[in-house]
Amino acid sequence: MFGALKAFRRDPRLPARPAQPAVSAGAWLQREEAIMGTAISVVLWSDDAQQGEAAIDAVMAEMHRIDHAMSPHRPDSELSRINREAHAAPVPLSAEMTRLIAKAQAFSALSGGAFDITYAAVGQLYDYRAGVRPSAEALALARAAVGYRYLMLDEAARTVRFARPGMRIDLGGFAKGHAVDQAAAILKARGIAHAHVSAGGDSRVIGDHRGRPWSIGIRDPRRADEMVAVLPLQDVSISTSGDYERFFEVNGERCHHLIDPATGLSPRSVHSVTILADDGLTTEAMSKSLFVLGLDKGMALIESQAGLDAIVIDHLGELHFSSGLMAAPVQRSGAVPA
Repeated sequence: MFGALKAFRRDPRLPARPAQPAVSAGAWLQREEAIMGTAISVVLWSDDAQQGEAAIDAVMAEMHRIDHAMSPHRPDSELSRINREAHAAPVPLSAEMTRLIAKAQAFSALSGGAFDITYAAVGQLYDYRAGVRPSAEALALARAAVGYRYLMLDEAARTVRFARPGMRIDLGGFAKGHAVDQAAAILKARGIAHAHVSAGGDSRVIGDHRGRPWSIGIRDPRRADEMVAVLPLQDVSISTSGDYERFFEVNGERCHHLIDPATGLSPRSVHSVTILADDGLTTEAMSKSLFVLGLDKGMALIESQAGLDAIVIDHLGELHFSSGLMAAPVQRSGAVPA
């Protein structure tokens, strides 16, 4: 491809060449940190490396801030304060928490309770590290404390209280979807036009990959190193909920972290749900909703809402696409093992 290189010696009688101005070619920058109990990853293009690194710094700082406010594991978080005090009296909320709980309540109503942040009353009974699930008696008792209608939010006063004893809330992946949305807003405000931000199963792509779409893979739920589909995407949010993220097995039965609020048990009709929409709160809430509702009811819900698309891998390993993706240029790998 290259011709022979020839030696070249400059004639000293010629005037010196003027100094050439430095040219900033731009670069891709990438960083990953462990925050919010997951891997937070940022990939972006910046014409100025220093400004690009500063943008990533700002994103990571925002992720830490949200984790500090919304972690159920930090006793000083706003979420923990709610869980401690909302049984006794209305708890004052930040504007941010008020908005998130209001959005969660709206998604609960839309999904008929399939998405419900009060599931935490039963969710806390599972120990995924030790592989321990609660007894039927403990589940029955905890289920009485589950129900988004018993979460009394006063948006005007910015307070919340629990109407039943034993209630708890956990924003979980909903907080991660919010964090990804916040990260995207930060990057756009700093002039970043090409970026990919992810927080576990929640991602947001800004623009394209400089002339071509971002390639986002959907992993095989039973073979961690393989993808079942690759999506060419730009300017969209995407969330995947799968039964492979946190689980243990008892007598061949998989107990995973995606809990049906009505039963307190892990749904088994699907292995993985991926949702595409304009924002991370929507993709996160709807991926959980479809997972709990199952293929038929879940897809019907997706099709009833504008701007939503879904990919489902059912319990037989079959891929299902919403109507908006049927003609999309998705690279498919076919069925996966059940």
